[in-house]
Formats: sequence, C-alpha cells, structure tokens
Amino acid sequence: MSGSTPPAREGAPSKDSRPSPAGNQGRILSGIKPTGNLHLGNYLGAIRNWVAMQNNFECLFCVVDLHAITAEKIEPAELTRATREVAAGYIAAGIDPAQAALFVQSHVPAHAELAWVFNCVARLGWLNRMTQFKDKAGKNREAASAGLYVYPNLMAADILLYKATHVPVGEDQKQHVELTRDIAQKFNHDYATNLFVLPEPVIQGAGTRVMSLRDGTKKMSKSDGGSDYAVIYMTDDADSIAQKIRKATTDPNPLPESVAGLEGRAEAANLLNIYAALTGQTLEQAVAEQAGQQFSQFKAKLTETAVAVLGPINAEMKRLMDDPEEIDRALKRGAEKAKAIAGPVLAEAYKTVGFLPSA
Repeated sequence: MSGSTPPAREGAPSKDSRPSPAGNQGRILSGIKPTGNLHLGNYLGAIRNWVAMQNNFECLFCVVDLHAITAEKIEPAELTRATREVAAGYIAAGIDPAQAALFVQSHVPAHAELAWVFNCVARLGWLNRMTQFKDKAGKNREAASAGLYVYPNLMAADILLYKATHVPVGEDQKQHVELTRDIAQKFNHDYATNLFVLPEPVIQGAGTRVMSLRDGTKKMSKSDGGSDYAVIYMTDDADSIAQKIRKATTDPNPLPESVAGLEGRAEAANLLNIYAALTGQTLEQAVAEQAGQQFSQFKAKLTETAVAVLGPINAEMKRLMDDPEEIDRALKRGAEKAKAIAGPVLAEAYKTVGFLPSA
C-alpha cells in the first residue's frame, strides 16, 4: 500500500512512550481472538514465538475480545470462557505475566476510543482492498457487520496505541500491518506530528502456517467447518492427540529423502513441518532424520513429540481454568500496565486532533 499517503514527518517518539532501552530490541504487541479453543497452529505460529521474545522485547499480549464479535454473535458465556482460556493458554505456554503485560482488549477502553479516530483517518479505498474482509464476508458482503469492515482500523489502534515497533503476525495479517503504517503516516502528516511509530511486521519462521490434518492445502482452523480430527487443540489430552495424528491424511509412499521430494505431497509436508517446529529443527533437518520412514512409524514419533510438548501445557491450562480468579488477577495487573502506556498516547492523540480536554 506504499504511496497511498504522503510521507510522514521524521522524528522520534516522545520519551515517555518509547520502547524500553537497556537491551530491549523494541516493543511487541500481538493478540489472539477468543473465538474457540486454541489449537496447534496458534501455539506454533504465535504463542511459542512470543514466549521466546519476552527476554528481548518489551511485550504486550492481549486477548482481542473486541475483534471476536465482529464476524458473528458469540454466546456471552462462551465468550467469557474462551477469553479466560486464551489467557490460560498464554500463561501455560510460558508467557510470564510478571514480565509481559497480559490483558484483555476490552479492559483498556482506549483501544475502542482510538479506533474511532482511525475510522476517520482511514480511507474507504484502503479498506476495500483488505482481502480478509472479502474472504470472511464472502458472497454475503451486504450482510457483514460494519465491525468486520473496519476491523483493520481497530487493529491499527491496538498497535499504535502502544507505539509498538514490531508486530508478530501470520502472512495473512501482514496486509493489516501495512494498513496500520498507512494510517500512522496519514495521521502524522495531516496533523504535522510524529506521534505514531510505524511498526514492522514480524513474519515467523517454520511452523507459522500449520495446515489441516485432513487436508494439507487448508490452514488448520477451528472455524473451517471441517472434521474435528483436522485440528489438534492445546486442550487435547494424549489419547486425543494420538488419535488425530493416527487419522491424519497421508499418501502411500514413504517419506522422501529431501525437501524437494515433498513437492505435490501437501499432507506429508504439513506433518514434517509440524514435527520440525515441535523439535526445533529446520524442515531440511526433519526430512533428513525421517527419510525413508513409513507414515506409520513417523506418526508414532510425531505423536510422542506432540504429547511431550503439549502435555504439560494442557495440564497447566486445566489447572488455571479451575482457578479463574488467578487468571483474572493476572489480566487485571496486565490491564493496569497497558493503561499506563495507552492513556498518555490516547490523550496526546486527542489533543492533536483538537478535542477539548475533559475535566
């Protein structure tokens, strides 16, 4: 989307909202929607990578419940449960609430308030180019919610509210970060300010795009309407994981000797990618290790590995979900951290726009 707005004026962000110095490489902001159970794709594609970033970045991780209601109505009790479960998944996977700010999006009203300003900054032409809206709305575009249409403006508010320098996203969300940069540039240019930092998307490495266990050409998703055997959930026990991997679609040939041999074998490529990500190997290393194996042998090894990694996470998630007050306390502390950063930025944005200060 380069060139859609005039360039922003150069300049450093204000001192009180700069990312922390002293060894930190910047500020990270990311989140997951509480629209169902967390699955292996969420873990390998996002959460595990966030855990690794905690020591190098100032991190804020939110449960984006405002985004969750843009597509369709969720039963209120289910949204409440799923919000806690996502937070439990973050903590169980290794995100430390004492180190990172872990919070619920709706607990920081500044997200919605800044999003309205950005609704008035973003152009319709920009939103019309957003491929995710086209995908989610499908042929029934006129029946889609206005919230789904302006979803990217809220995402921009999520990011810019904290002057995040880096945003870990999947390839399918990269376009939204590019739009965020456009919104930041236009706001900065229109109001002759350097208030908002232009964030950089961070596209993760191996394992970011985990595919369905039943169809290696489709992304693993809790909402694709496919078989439950297509998805490994972070709440699955060892027996469920083993059954799903055993039933995963394969082909009759043994595993190849090289990555080139995966051409045209989407299911084999997916299972080997998952194995590589779970074991911390490159795909090349995983292929070399498993070369010539029959799928029955490889699936046994993959099951053993998946259970070893996900088992402790599953147990800790269950413990946390049995103690919702512990989750809520962590989320409350995280919201306080987030508000301490977001409040001054929103106030500065309001002042820049010309809103009359409140009493």
